Amino acid sequence: MKALTYTAKGRFELNNKPKQDIIDPTDAVVRVTLSSICSSDLHILHGAVPQAEVGITVGHEMVGVVEAVGSEVFKVKPGDRVAVNVETFCGECFYCKRGFVNNCTSGGWKIGCRIDGGQAEYVRVPFADNGLTPIPEDVSDEQALFVGDILATGYWAAKISEISSDDSVLIIGAGPTGLCTLECVRLYNPAKIVVCEIDETRREFVRTHYADVIVVEPKECQKVLDGLTDERGSDRVIEVAGTEDTFRMAWECARPNAIVTIVALYEKAQTLPQPDMYGKNLTFKTGGVDACDCDKIMELIAQGKIETTHLITHCYPLSRILEAYRLFEKREDGVIKVAISTD
Repeated sequence: MKALTYTAKGRFELNNKPKQDIIDPTDAVVRVTLSSICSSDLHILHGAVPQAEVGITVGHEMVGVVEAVGSEVFKVKPGDRVAVNVETFCGECFYCKRGFVNNCTSGGWKIGCRIDGGQAEYVRVPFADNGLTPIPEDVSDEQALFVGDILATGYWAAKISEISSDDSVLIIGAGPTGLCTLECVRLYNPAKIVVCEIDETRREFVRTHYADVIVVEPKECQKVLDGLTDERGSDRVIEVAGTEDTFRMAWECARPNAIVTIVALYEKAQTLPQPDMYGKNLTFKTGGVDACDCDKIMELIAQGKIETTHLITHCYPLSRILEAYRLFEKREDGVIKVAISTD
């Protein structure tokens, strides 16, 4: 089968590999029908994910059709359409039982990082009863494509931010994950939502698709927030951009006693300048997504409460995936997300 392979730092290659097979009784093999490129894949390409194994097939955003299941898989059967969860988790360990599936002692982010992923024709999914979400008949592959990763991230970020209807919420970054976070923040109906984005094309994308959202560029963010909040700052800040400047902006724009949720994956260490923020009494929430709400997200999509197909701005076949990567990495042609179909 064709599979995009991490061959060295700075290099992906489309190679031929053996078709994936069942290894453990809790496995399923999925024939991939649609996948996507994530910023985390670029982090692997740049060598910024130390746990990524050279030689693995990359890709962790995908949907497909179940091809085969192990003897201990009961949630899905061959022929079922499914979304694949970015997290591999057993459901039984200390962390899983508490909902912290990102820290599963038998899993975490494995698919497309430590084991073969889904930018390929087939993918093996361990702990398939936890890692696969059935797609309802009236939900398309495109609608379901982001359930297992960036929508799960946005849903988790909004949930742990403890948003109320009285809150002002600042989302820093209007890339794909930022937009999925915006979709999920809107479920809580906060009083005000502000999206800060440096790129004018992406600011215009937000204005076009989310008329109820206030869109700002970084240099005006603090001033706009001051006008909206009697100079207090934002009640909730969700940082999705992942730069040194946006990390600092996150805590600077937060009001005293606010919650700052860090979703971004940084390629360099960030400094927490405690003397500068002393007295603000901020609560920071950080880390990888605990993607344990995929069934709920799929239900919300089926109900029409979450819609992300407009994020798919470009489509490529698997045979041209390296072209798609170049487009995505350089942010050309107004790209937000690229869907990759099997040939």
